[in-house]
Amino acid sequence: MEKFNPQSIGRYLESNIKGFKTLRTLEKFSGGQSNPTYLITADSGNYVLRRQPMGEILKSAHAVDREFRVLSALQETGVPVPRVFHLCEDLSVAGSLFYVMSFEQGRVFWDPAVPELAESDRVKIYDEMSRVLAALHSVNVQTVGLSDFGKPGDYFKRQISRWTNQYRASETIAIDEMDQLIDWLPENLPEDDGQVGLIHGDFRLDNLMFHPREPRVIAVLDWELSTLGHPFSDIAYQCMQLRMPHDAVISGLGGIDRAAHRIPEEPAYIEQYCNQRGIAGIPNWNFYLAFSFFRFAAILQGIMKRAIDGTASNENAVAYGELAPALARLGVELLSKDSATTTIHS
Repeated sequence: MEKFNPQSIGRYLESNIKGFKTLRTLEKFSGGQSNPTYLITADSGNYVLRRQPMGEILKSAHAVDREFRVLSALQETGVPVPRVFHLCEDLSVAGSLFYVMSFEQGRVFWDPAVPELAESDRVKIYDEMSRVLAALHSVNVQTVGLSDFGKPGDYFKRQISRWTNQYRASETIAIDEMDQLIDWLPENLPEDDGQVGLIHGDFRLDNLMFHPREPRVIAVLDWELSTLGHPFSDIAYQCMQLRMPHDAVISGLGGIDRAAHRIPEEPAYIEQYCNQRGIAGIPNWNFYLAFSFFRFAAILQGIMKRAIDGTASNENAVAYGELAPALARLGVELLSKDSATTTIHS
């Protein structure tokens, strides 16, 4: 485990987590890309440790302390999340911030076409995904103590500025389409409709853990990008990912016959989400999609920068980073006036 001393970590956890006893092994999970995540095996059971990567970190990135806070706040809300036990902010312990949460045993579906399931179960998986997202966006942030978890209002304006800065800080090659998006998005912001809620920021199928046998989410994972923001960013981000090519390193449903696979078409999926939230529809739909492509491309460019710097946490970091130009191109394809103002109705 990079720069971790298992014996030292074990003693620290015994002192700070009630009931923790005798750390036996630390094993890094192979999946995921952002914050390195490890399985802890101990005499008292299994746990998960999630920490910041080593090396230089971009401002506001890899905020495991924010992950810990939001997971703590959601424990009794009905949004399925792991239990959290401890946040370590003492850098001398492991060289970076980390927290420990419960180990949940379930299924993670990496391919959004879910070929391992029967057709009838695919429908249920997507129904459940929509239900959980709507439940998240219905959380009362004041009640759970997250009213200061982000700035209210002007979410997309602030996000465009933030990810433009992040992209410029990690830029390794010139991507013309990113420059086009950076110019277009601020000039075509929809009017702020006042919606503010807790958003996940990376809501997609492979960040959900399902029950071992039932089509039921038991844990929403990877809350690093969560904040207070506009709910449409989450649903657009999810649909953006499903539009990506199926054969990409981050798989989408591009080129997949959804009807043949019993997977909802995008308008039907959005309609279900809107009905669950009690809203009439989503205007300016393609703006939100274009923003999602831009934002995800900026994130992947950051991964490429870490790969070049030698601090990436996943062996596929270069392959992830190489997706950034393709995503930017897909975003630019949405910039025509007619498509940018499309409304998806419920």
